[in-house]
Amino acid sequence: MLIIIIVTLATVIFAGILCFGPISGRWRRKRAVAFFHPYTNDGGGGERVLWCAVRAIQEEIPDLDCYVYTGDYHDATPQSLMARAVDRFGVKLLSAPKVVHLYKRKWIEETTYPRFTMIGQSLGSTLLAWEALCKLTPLYYFDTSGYAFTYPLARLFGCKVICYTHYPTISMDMLSRVRQHTLMYNNNASIAKSVWLSRCKIVYYTFFSCLYGIVGSCAHLAMVNSSWTQSHIEKIWRVPDRIKRVYPPCDTSGLQVLPLERSAEIPVLISVAQFRPEKAHVLQLEAFSAAIKRLDPSLPKPKFQVVGSCRNKSDEERLEMLKKKAIELNVNEHVEFYKNVTYRDLVGLLAGAVAGIHSMTDEHFGIVVVEYMAAGAIPIAHNSAGPKMDIVLDEDGQQTGFLACTVEEYADAMLRIVRMSEMERLKMAAAARRRARRFSEQKFYDDFKAAVHPILYHISR
Repeated sequence: MLIIIIVTLATVIFAGILCFGPISGRWRRKRAVAFFHPYTNDGGGGERVLWCAVRAIQEEIPDLDCYVYTGDYHDATPQSLMARAVDRFGVKLLSAPKVVHLYKRKWIEETTYPRFTMIGQSLGSTLLAWEALCKLTPLYYFDTSGYAFTYPLARLFGCKVICYTHYPTISMDMLSRVRQHTLMYNNNASIAKSVWLSRCKIVYYTFFSCLYGIVGSCAHLAMVNSSWTQSHIEKIWRVPDRIKRVYPPCDTSGLQVLPLERSAEIPVLISVAQFRPEKAHVLQLEAFSAAIKRLDPSLPKPKFQVVGSCRNKSDEERLEMLKKKAIELNVNEHVEFYKNVTYRDLVGLLAGAVAGIHSMTDEHFGIVVVEYMAAGAIPIAHNSAGPKMDIVLDEDGQQTGFLACTVEEYADAMLRIVRMSEMERLKMAAAARRRARRFSEQKFYDDFKAAVHPILYHISR
């Protein structure tokens, strides 16, 4: 612990010096923008933002070279990444981005740090960024993965630092849960039950929050994806004039052409999320099981399609655990699992769903919730953060979906949708689709370009 404190204190001093007086590096900066995104195969909303950001920069300044720092060195080539952007997200890049392969990604793997994971990954990210910046020093360093501890280092190399922050690494909500001894994926039972350990964790979180505020304030421009994220980042980083809210790109145009009508023979509920612990898939299965048990015998039993991507072995193991959980709950005959599906296949699945399930607590925004709405699937989202504050709100006085927290609340919402008349469902689905237009891909491009324009043109022109 003492070593961690010494290292992090050094980081604070280092960051403070850089923020008040950037140091010119001895490295030659290339007239380029480089995106720091170590996992270019994660398949989530963050990857969609990456490819849309690359395209936006290509449109804004065509002669500016675009690079991607990636740790996927086995299968990441300019051509494969360009093809992936189209296949998985429907984003057509103007040209293939150049690739800088990173070989020290283990330093940001959560498995590398069984304890003090946040500080370990954060400091590990600086080692990975050192490798990246030594291989290529761009004029603009663009972080799309939330590694704020790399910003002072990029400043040291003389880069302009821009970031798109999907969620704060630490938030006031996290501190609150530790104080309240709330059991959660990032606050295990041994700590939640212990007053002494909880106090130690509060000290750790408070200390880390101070560090996070200092390094985050080194960004020249910070774009955030929601009202909830903006509120937390402004409180911690304390540079509100450099923080711009830019809602993430959601595939509303491609999904809105799908017909709102759905087959009434077997209602389909769908869940689209990476197989990560915070996505709370177990809660979804338990809620589906509870709904099945309470369903009227005269109504057909719905089908539950669980769609997601696996980043690593841990995610693969989590998927296998969920399959066993479905058997344990005796709903396996009504549950289908889909792993790493293509964008085209995902659209096909969304086209048949009457409802879309989302269950992550404090989901910073919730791109998938918007995609449900655009596709005509009524959302059942967690009653917190982005879905609550920005997305699942009434449109022209019409309800657009449901918010829930507990297994019972999710089960109630599932049953309400399954029991709806076709006219009632179409009315709500149409309102949800209208609401989704507020978060279109074009809206992202417009707001993104407006935010980065002053920085890009201040140097480039």
